[in-house]
Amino acid sequence: MKNNHTLIIGSGIVGATLALKLAQAKMPVTLIDARPARDESDWQEVLKQRDARVYALSVASINLLSDVGAWQKIAASERKADYSQMQVWQLNGMGELLFGDSSDNHPNSTLPQMLGSMVEPAIIEHALWQRLSEDDVSDYLTVIAGHKVINMDWLGAEQGYRVTVDDGTVIDAQLLVGADGRGSFVRQQAAIELDTLDYKQTAICCAIQTDKPHQATARQAMLPTGTLALLPLADITDEDKANPQHWQSVVWTLPRNQALALIEEDARVIADKLAAASHYELGAIHKIESIASFPLAAQQAKTYVADNLVLIGDAAHGVHPLAGQGLNLGMLDVKALSKQLAHDYNRSGGALWGTNQTLRSYERLRRPHNSLMMHSFSALNWLFAGSLAQMRPIQQLRNEGMYRVSKIKPLMRLFAKQASGV
Repeated sequence: MKNNHTLIIGSGIVGATLALKLAQAKMPVTLIDARPARDESDWQEVLKQRDARVYALSVASINLLSDVGAWQKIAASERKADYSQMQVWQLNGMGELLFGDSSDNHPNSTLPQMLGSMVEPAIIEHALWQRLSEDDVSDYLTVIAGHKVINMDWLGAEQGYRVTVDDGTVIDAQLLVGADGRGSFVRQQAAIELDTLDYKQTAICCAIQTDKPHQATARQAMLPTGTLALLPLADITDEDKANPQHWQSVVWTLPRNQALALIEEDARVIADKLAAASHYELGAIHKIESIASFPLAAQQAKTYVADNLVLIGDAAHGVHPLAGQGLNLGMLDVKALSKQLAHDYNRSGGALWGTNQTLRSYERLRRPHNSLMMHSFSALNWLFAGSLAQMRPIQQLRNEGMYRVSKIKPLMRLFAKQASGV
Protein backbone atom coordinates (compact mmCIF):
# COMPACT_ATOMS: atom_id res chain seq x y z
CA MET A 1 0.00 0.00 0.00
CA LYS A 2 1.30 3.43 -0.97
CA ASN A 3 0.66 6.60 1.05
CA ASN A 4 0.65 9.97 -0.68
CA HIS A 5 -0.34 13.54 -0.18
CA THR A 6 -1.92 13.53 -3.64
CA LEU A 7 -3.18 11.00 -6.17
CA ILE A 8 -3.91 12.36 -9.66
CA ILE A 9 -6.05 10.22 -11.95
CA GLY A 10 -5.43 11.11 -15.59
CA SER A 11 -1.99 11.91 -16.98
CA GLY A 12 -2.99 14.07 -19.92
CA ILE A 13 -1.47 17.51 -20.27
CA VAL A 14 -3.33 19.05 -17.33
CA GLY A 15 -2.81 16.11 -14.94
CA ALA A 16 0.88 15.69 -15.80
CA THR A 17 1.54 19.43 -15.41
CA LEU A 18 -0.02 19.45 -11.94
CA ALA A 19 2.01 16.37 -10.95
CA LEU A 20 5.22 18.11 -11.99
CA LYS A 21 4.31 21.32 -10.13
CA LEU A 22 3.71 19.39 -6.91
CA ALA A 23 6.80 17.19 -7.28
CA GLN A 24 8.95 20.27 -7.92
CA ALA A 25 7.68 21.60 -4.57
CA LYS A 26 8.78 18.29 -2.96
CA MET A 27 5.22 17.14 -2.31
CA PRO A 28 4.66 13.36 -2.77
CA VAL A 29 2.33 12.61 -5.66
CA THR A 30 1.20 9.57 -7.65
CA LEU A 31 -0.04 9.87 -11.23
CA ILE A 32 -2.22 7.13 -12.74
CA ASP A 33 -3.21 6.77 -16.38
CA ALA A 34 -5.00 3.96 -18.22
CA ARG A 35 -2.89 4.46 -21.35
CA PRO A 36 0.16 2.16 -21.63
CA ALA A 37 3.57 3.75 -21.17
CA ARG A 38 5.54 4.43 -24.36
CA ASP A 39 9.28 4.08 -24.67
CA GLU A 40 11.24 6.59 -26.72
CA SER A 41 11.04 4.55 -29.94
CA ASP A 42 7.24 4.39 -29.59
CA TRP A 43 7.11 8.15 -29.11
CA GLN A 44 9.22 8.75 -32.19
CA GLU A 45 6.84 6.64 -34.28
CA VAL A 46 3.92 8.75 -33.03
CA LEU A 47 5.78 12.01 -33.65
CA LYS A 48 6.61 11.13 -37.26
CA GLN A 49 2.99 11.80 -38.16
CA ARG A 50 1.57 15.30 -38.49
CA ASP A 51 -1.44 15.71 -36.19
CA ALA A 52 -4.26 17.82 -37.61
CA ARG A 53 -5.19 18.87 -34.09
CA VAL A 54 -3.32 21.64 -32.31
CA TYR A 55 -3.66 23.38 -28.99
CA ALA A 56 -3.58 27.18 -29.13
CA LEU A 57 -1.36 27.63 -26.09
CA SER A 58 -1.63 31.08 -24.51
CA VAL A 59 1.41 32.85 -23.10
CA ALA A 60 0.14 31.95 -19.61
CA SER A 61 0.07 28.23 -20.52
CA ILE A 62 3.52 28.48 -22.09
CA ASN A 63 4.84 30.09 -18.91
CA LEU A 64 3.41 27.25 -16.83
CA LEU A 65 4.95 24.63 -19.12
CA SER A 66 8.24 26.51 -18.81
CA ASP A 67 7.94 26.41 -15.01
CA VAL A 68 7.73 22.61 -15.06
CA GLY A 69 10.55 22.28 -17.61
CA ALA A 70 8.47 21.02 -20.54
CA TRP A 71 8.34 24.07 -22.82
CA GLN A 72 12.11 24.03 -23.22
CA LYS A 73 11.83 20.57 -24.77
CA ILE A 74 8.96 21.65 -27.03
CA ALA A 75 10.93 24.66 -28.24
CA ALA A 76 13.99 22.51 -28.91
CA SER A 77 11.88 20.11 -31.02
CA GLU A 78 10.78 23.02 -33.27
CA ARG A 79 7.33 21.38 -33.47
CA LYS A 80 5.48 24.56 -32.68
CA ALA A 81 4.04 27.45 -34.67
CA ASP A 82 4.09 30.74 -32.76
CA TYR A 83 1.45 33.28 -33.73
CA SER A 84 1.57 37.04 -33.24
CA GLN A 85 -1.82 37.98 -34.72
CA MET A 86 -5.40 36.81 -34.54
CA GLN A 87 -7.80 37.69 -37.35
CA VAL A 88 -11.55 37.35 -36.84
CA TRP A 89 -13.99 38.20 -39.59
CA GLN A 90 -17.50 37.43 -40.78
CA LEU A 91 -18.61 36.79 -44.29
CA ASN A 92 -21.29 38.99 -45.89
CA GLY A 93 -20.86 41.62 -43.21
CA MET A 94 -18.62 44.51 -42.36
CA GLY A 95 -16.03 44.57 -39.65
CA GLU A 96 -12.83 42.65 -39.06
CA LEU A 97 -10.98 42.27 -35.79
CA LEU A 98 -7.18 41.98 -35.94
CA PHE A 99 -5.49 41.38 -32.59
CA GLY A 100 -1.78 41.65 -31.97
CA ASP A 101 -0.76 44.40 -34.43
CA SER A 102 2.71 45.20 -33.12
CA SER A 103 2.65 48.84 -34.20
CA ASP A 104 -0.53 49.52 -32.23
CA ASN A 105 -0.02 47.28 -29.24
CA HIS A 106 3.72 47.76 -28.71
CA PRO A 107 4.71 51.18 -30.07
CA ASN A 108 8.26 50.93 -28.71
CA SER A 109 8.94 47.66 -30.52
CA THR A 110 9.26 46.85 -34.20
CA LEU A 111 8.99 43.10 -33.52
CA PRO A 112 5.64 41.31 -33.32
CA GLN A 113 4.75 40.13 -29.83
CA MET A 114 3.81 36.46 -29.48
CA LEU A 115 0.18 35.90 -28.50
CA GLY A 116 0.68 32.15 -28.19
CA SER A 117 1.82 29.02 -29.98
CA MET A 118 0.07 26.21 -31.85
CA VAL A 119 1.40 22.83 -30.71
CA GLU A 120 0.25 19.30 -31.52
CA PRO A 121 -1.02 17.34 -28.47
CA ALA A 122 1.57 14.55 -28.75
CA ILE A 123 4.43 17.08 -28.75
CA ILE A 124 3.29 18.50 -25.40
CA GLU A 125 2.60 15.06 -23.94
CA HIS A 126 6.03 13.77 -25.00
CA ALA A 127 7.79 16.70 -23.33
CA LEU A 128 5.81 16.19 -20.12
CA TRP A 129 6.45 12.44 -20.03
CA GLN A 130 10.18 13.06 -20.47
CA ARG A 131 10.08 15.40 -17.48
CA LEU A 132 8.15 12.95 -15.28
CA SER A 133 11.15 10.61 -15.04
CA GLU A 134 13.91 13.19 -14.56
CA ASP A 135 15.99 13.29 -11.37
CA ASP A 136 14.74 16.56 -9.91
CA VAL A 137 11.17 15.21 -9.58
CA SER A 138 11.48 11.41 -9.54
CA ASP A 139 12.01 11.16 -5.74
CA TYR A 140 8.58 12.70 -5.15
CA LEU A 141 6.66 11.32 -8.13
CA THR A 142 5.32 7.84 -8.87
CA VAL A 143 3.82 7.14 -12.30
CA ILE A 144 1.50 4.16 -12.86
CA ALA A 145 0.74 3.71 -16.56
CA GLY A 146 -1.44 1.16 -18.35
CA HIS A 147 -3.78 0.53 -15.42
CA LYS A 148 -7.29 1.73 -14.58
CA VAL A 149 -8.70 2.80 -11.24
CA ILE A 150 -11.58 0.45 -10.47
CA ASN A 151 -12.66 1.61 -7.02
CA MET A 152 -12.59 4.73 -4.83
CA ASP A 153 -13.41 4.62 -1.10
CA TRP A 154 -13.59 7.73 1.06
CA LEU A 155 -12.17 6.93 4.52
CA GLY A 156 -13.03 10.26 6.16
CA ALA A 157 -11.55 13.72 6.13
CA GLU A 158 -8.47 12.75 8.16
CA GLN A 159 -7.47 9.83 5.92
CA GLY A 160 -8.80 10.81 2.51
CA TYR A 161 -9.28 8.20 -0.22
CA ARG A 162 -8.31 4.57 -0.66
CA VAL A 163 -8.08 3.78 -4.38
CA THR A 164 -7.82 0.32 -5.95
CA VAL A 165 -6.16 -0.20 -9.35
CA ASP A 166 -7.02 -3.04 -11.74
CA ASP A 167 -3.80 -4.92 -10.90
CA GLY A 168 -4.73 -5.01 -7.20
CA THR A 169 -2.54 -2.11 -6.12
CA VAL A 170 -4.09 -0.10 -3.28
CA ILE A 171 -3.17 3.56 -2.78
CA ASP A 172 -4.11 5.86 0.09
CA ALA A 173 -4.12 9.59 -0.62
CA GLN A 174 -5.07 12.64 1.40
CA LEU A 175 -6.20 14.38 -1.80
CA LEU A 176 -7.67 12.81 -4.93
CA VAL A 177 -7.51 14.86 -8.14
CA GLY A 178 -9.74 14.05 -11.12
CA ALA A 179 -7.91 15.03 -14.31
CA ASP A 180 -9.46 12.25 -16.37
CA GLY A 181 -11.34 14.17 -19.07
CA ARG A 182 -14.93 14.88 -20.03
CA GLY A 183 -16.18 11.41 -19.12
CA SER A 184 -14.39 11.58 -15.74
CA PHE A 185 -14.60 8.37 -13.68
CA VAL A 186 -13.62 10.40 -10.60
CA ARG A 187 -16.49 12.85 -11.11
CA GLN A 188 -18.98 10.03 -11.62
CA GLN A 189 -17.81 8.09 -8.54
CA ALA A 190 -18.04 11.25 -6.44
CA ALA A 191 -21.67 11.67 -7.68
CA ILE A 192 -20.96 15.18 -8.96
CA GLU A 193 -23.58 16.19 -11.52
CA LEU A 194 -23.05 18.08 -14.78
CA ASP A 195 -24.65 21.05 -16.44
CA THR A 196 -24.55 20.33 -20.19
CA LEU A 197 -25.36 22.11 -23.43
CA ASP A 198 -25.50 20.24 -26.74
CA TYR A 199 -24.77 22.66 -29.58
CA LYS A 200 -26.11 20.17 -32.16
CA GLN A 201 -22.96 20.93 -34.12
CA THR A 202 -20.03 18.79 -35.23
CA ALA A 203 -16.49 19.97 -35.87
CA ILE A 204 -14.48 18.67 -38.82
CA CYS A 205 -10.77 18.68 -38.10
CA CYS A 206 -8.00 18.27 -40.67
CA ALA A 207 -4.57 19.53 -41.75
CA ILE A 208 -4.28 21.44 -45.02
CA GLN A 209 -1.47 22.78 -47.17
CA THR A 210 -2.53 26.13 -48.64
CA ASP A 211 -1.45 28.33 -51.50
CA LYS A 212 -0.64 31.28 -49.23
CA PRO A 213 1.43 31.23 -46.00
CA HIS A 214 -0.21 31.67 -42.61
CA GLN A 215 2.13 34.56 -41.65
CA ALA A 216 2.01 33.67 -37.95
CA THR A 217 -1.71 34.52 -37.88
CA ALA A 218 -4.51 32.49 -36.31
CA ARG A 219 -7.63 33.06 -38.40
CA GLN A 220 -11.28 32.54 -37.59
CA ALA A 221 -14.19 33.13 -39.94
CA MET A 222 -17.61 33.49 -38.34
CA LEU A 223 -19.90 31.76 -40.84
CA PRO A 224 -23.69 31.30 -40.77
CA THR A 225 -23.08 27.56 -40.36
CA GLY A 226 -20.56 27.96 -37.52
CA THR A 227 -16.95 29.00 -37.04
CA LEU A 228 -14.08 28.08 -39.36
CA ALA A 229 -10.64 28.26 -37.74
CA LEU A 230 -7.41 28.22 -39.79
CA LEU A 231 -4.51 27.79 -37.38
CA PRO A 232 -0.74 27.73 -38.12
CA LEU A 233 0.96 24.33 -38.09
CA ALA A 234 4.66 23.66 -37.58
CA ASP A 235 6.77 22.77 -40.62
CA ILE A 236 8.07 19.26 -39.90
CA THR A 237 9.52 17.82 -43.13
CA ASP A 238 12.31 19.03 -45.39
CA GLU A 239 9.68 19.69 -48.06
CA ASP A 240 7.69 21.81 -45.61
CA LYS A 241 10.75 23.80 -44.61
CA ALA A 242 11.55 24.54 -48.26
CA ASN A 243 8.06 26.06 -48.57
CA PRO A 244 7.38 27.25 -45.00
CA GLN A 245 4.19 28.43 -43.30
CA HIS A 246 1.83 26.74 -45.75
CA TRP A 247 0.34 24.12 -43.39
CA GLN A 248 -2.73 24.93 -41.31
CA SER A 249 -4.85 23.08 -38.79
CA VAL A 250 -8.59 23.39 -39.51
CA VAL A 251 -11.51 23.24 -37.10
CA TRP A 252 -14.69 23.70 -39.15
CA THR A 253 -17.93 23.81 -37.16
CA LEU A 254 -21.11 22.81 -38.98
CA PRO A 255 -24.66 21.70 -38.13
CA ARG A 256 -24.38 18.03 -37.19
CA ASN A 257 -26.22 16.51 -40.17
CA GLN A 258 -24.31 18.69 -42.63
CA ALA A 259 -20.96 17.75 -41.07
CA LEU A 260 -21.72 14.02 -41.04
CA ALA A 261 -22.69 14.14 -44.71
CA LEU A 262 -19.57 16.10 -45.65
CA ILE A 263 -17.21 13.76 -43.82
CA GLU A 264 -18.35 10.94 -46.13
CA GLU A 265 -17.23 12.86 -49.23
CA ASP A 266 -13.95 12.36 -51.08
CA ALA A 267 -11.02 14.27 -49.53
CA ARG A 268 -10.67 16.46 -52.61
CA VAL A 269 -14.33 17.46 -52.40
CA ILE A 270 -13.90 18.37 -48.71
CA ALA A 271 -10.79 20.45 -49.57
CA ASP A 272 -12.59 22.35 -52.32
CA LYS A 273 -15.64 23.07 -50.15
CA LEU A 274 -13.38 24.18 -47.31
CA ALA A 275 -11.47 26.61 -49.55
CA ALA A 276 -14.75 28.04 -50.83
CA ALA A 277 -16.17 28.38 -47.30
CA SER A 278 -13.16 30.51 -46.32
CA HIS A 279 -13.60 32.63 -49.47
CA TYR A 280 -10.07 31.49 -50.42
CA GLU A 281 -8.54 33.52 -47.60
CA LEU A 282 -5.36 31.44 -47.99
CA GLY A 283 -5.89 30.49 -51.62
CA ALA A 284 -6.41 26.99 -52.92
CA ILE A 285 -5.84 23.88 -50.80
CA HIS A 286 -3.15 21.61 -52.29
CA LYS A 287 -3.15 18.79 -49.72
CA ILE A 288 -5.52 17.64 -46.99
CA GLU A 289 -4.67 15.08 -44.27
CA SER A 290 -6.04 13.45 -41.11
CA ILE A 291 -9.72 14.26 -41.62
CA ALA A 292 -11.79 13.56 -38.50
CA SER A 293 -14.89 14.85 -36.74
CA PHE A 294 -16.23 15.23 -33.21
CA PRO A 295 -19.57 16.43 -31.75
CA LEU A 296 -19.63 19.73 -29.85
CA ALA A 297 -21.11 20.26 -26.42
CA ALA A 298 -20.35 22.40 -23.37
CA GLN A 299 -20.40 21.03 -19.86
CA GLN A 300 -19.52 22.06 -16.34
CA ALA A 301 -19.50 20.16 -13.06
CA LYS A 302 -22.01 21.55 -10.56
CA THR A 303 -19.17 21.62 -8.06
CA TYR A 304 -15.42 21.23 -8.57
CA VAL A 305 -14.75 19.88 -5.09
CA ALA A 306 -15.88 17.39 -2.45
CA ASP A 307 -14.26 16.16 0.76
CA ASN A 308 -10.62 15.33 -0.13
CA LEU A 309 -11.41 15.53 -3.86
CA VAL A 310 -11.01 18.14 -6.60
CA LEU A 311 -11.65 18.26 -10.36
CA ILE A 312 -9.45 20.07 -12.89
CA GLY A 313 -9.41 20.54 -16.66
CA ASP A 314 -12.00 18.76 -18.79
CA ALA A 315 -13.18 16.73 -15.80
CA ALA A 316 -14.49 20.03 -14.40
CA HIS A 317 -15.46 21.95 -17.55
CA GLY A 318 -15.59 21.77 -21.33
CA VAL A 319 -16.23 24.72 -23.66
CA HIS A 320 -17.01 25.37 -27.32
CA PRO A 321 -13.76 25.28 -29.36
CA LEU A 322 -14.47 28.55 -31.22
CA ALA A 323 -11.84 30.46 -29.21
CA GLY A 324 -9.45 27.53 -28.66
CA GLN A 325 -9.39 28.09 -24.89
CA GLY A 326 -10.25 24.64 -23.51
CA LEU A 327 -6.73 23.56 -22.55
CA ASN A 328 -5.76 27.07 -21.45
CA LEU A 329 -8.61 27.07 -18.92
CA GLY A 330 -7.36 23.73 -17.60
CA MET A 331 -3.83 25.08 -17.26
CA LEU A 332 -5.18 28.03 -15.28
CA ASP A 333 -6.84 25.45 -13.00
CA VAL A 334 -3.42 23.88 -12.43
CA LYS A 335 -1.84 27.24 -11.64
CA ALA A 336 -4.57 28.18 -9.16
CA LEU A 337 -4.78 24.79 -7.43
CA SER A 338 -1.02 24.30 -7.06
CA LYS A 339 -0.70 27.81 -5.61
CA GLN A 340 -3.50 27.20 -3.10
CA LEU A 341 -2.09 23.84 -2.02
CA ALA A 342 1.47 25.16 -1.66
CA HIS A 343 0.29 28.17 0.35
CA ASP A 344 -1.51 26.04 2.96
CA TYR A 345 1.22 23.40 3.04
CA ASN A 346 3.97 25.94 3.68
CA ARG A 347 1.92 28.03 6.11
CA SER A 348 1.13 24.96 8.22
CA GLY A 349 4.64 23.49 8.13
CA GLY A 350 3.39 20.53 6.13
CA ALA A 351 0.48 19.72 8.44
CA LEU A 352 -2.36 20.88 6.20
CA TRP A 353 -3.04 19.31 2.83
CA GLY A 354 -6.10 19.59 0.62
CA THR A 355 -8.44 20.87 3.31
CA ASN A 356 -11.99 21.83 2.39
CA GLN A 357 -11.14 25.48 2.92
CA THR A 358 -8.24 25.23 0.46
CA LEU A 359 -10.30 23.41 -2.16
CA ARG A 360 -13.20 25.84 -1.83
CA SER A 361 -10.78 28.71 -2.35
CA TYR A 362 -9.67 27.08 -5.60
CA GLU A 363 -13.28 26.62 -6.70
CA ARG A 364 -14.13 30.26 -5.92
CA LEU A 365 -11.21 31.35 -8.09
CA ARG A 366 -11.86 29.11 -11.06
CA ARG A 367 -15.52 28.15 -11.40
CA PRO A 368 -16.93 31.68 -11.96
CA HIS A 369 -14.23 32.43 -14.55
CA ASN A 370 -14.81 29.14 -16.36
CA SER A 371 -18.57 29.70 -16.27
CA LEU A 372 -18.17 33.15 -17.79
CA MET A 373 -15.97 31.77 -20.57
CA MET A 374 -18.36 28.88 -21.29
CA HIS A 375 -21.41 31.15 -21.53
CA SER A 376 -19.50 33.78 -23.53
CA PHE A 377 -18.49 31.20 -26.13
CA SER A 378 -22.07 29.90 -26.25
CA ALA A 379 -23.35 33.45 -26.78
CA LEU A 380 -20.85 34.08 -29.58
CA ASN A 381 -21.86 30.83 -31.24
CA TRP A 382 -25.54 31.85 -31.00
CA LEU A 383 -24.76 35.35 -32.30
CA PHE A 384 -23.11 34.11 -35.50
CA ALA A 385 -24.53 30.66 -36.29
CA GLY A 386 -28.04 29.29 -36.73
CA SER A 387 -31.36 30.60 -38.00
CA LEU A 388 -31.84 33.38 -35.43
CA ALA A 389 -28.36 34.72 -36.17
CA GLN A 390 -29.38 35.34 -39.79
CA MET A 391 -32.28 37.62 -38.90
CA ARG A 392 -31.73 41.14 -40.18
CA PRO A 393 -31.69 42.92 -36.75
CA ILE A 394 -29.11 40.45 -35.40
CA GLN A 395 -26.94 40.89 -38.50
CA GLN A 396 -27.06 44.67 -38.18
CA LEU A 397 -26.19 44.53 -34.48
CA ARG A 398 -23.31 42.16 -35.20
CA ASN A 399 -21.94 44.25 -38.08
CA GLU A 400 -22.08 47.49 -36.14
CA GLY A 401 -20.59 45.89 -33.04
CA MET A 402 -17.58 44.43 -34.86
CA TYR A 403 -16.99 47.66 -36.74
CA ARG A 404 -17.10 49.79 -33.58
CA VAL A 405 -14.91 47.43 -31.56
CA SER A 406 -12.28 47.36 -34.34
CA LYS A 407 -11.93 51.16 -34.06
CA ILE A 408 -11.32 51.24 -30.29
CA LYS A 409 -7.57 50.59 -29.94
CA PRO A 410 -7.46 50.33 -26.10
CA LEU A 411 -10.22 47.69 -26.24
CA MET A 412 -8.36 45.79 -28.98
CA ARG A 413 -5.21 45.86 -26.84
CA LEU A 414 -7.26 44.49 -23.92
CA PHE A 415 -8.58 41.66 -26.11
CA ALA A 416 -5.02 40.85 -27.24
CA LYS A 417 -3.90 40.71 -23.62
CA GLN A 418 -6.81 38.41 -22.74
CA ALA A 419 -5.93 36.16 -25.69
CA SER A 420 -2.37 35.76 -24.37
CA GLY A 421 -3.74 34.83 -20.94
CA VAL A 422 -1.43 37.12 -18.94
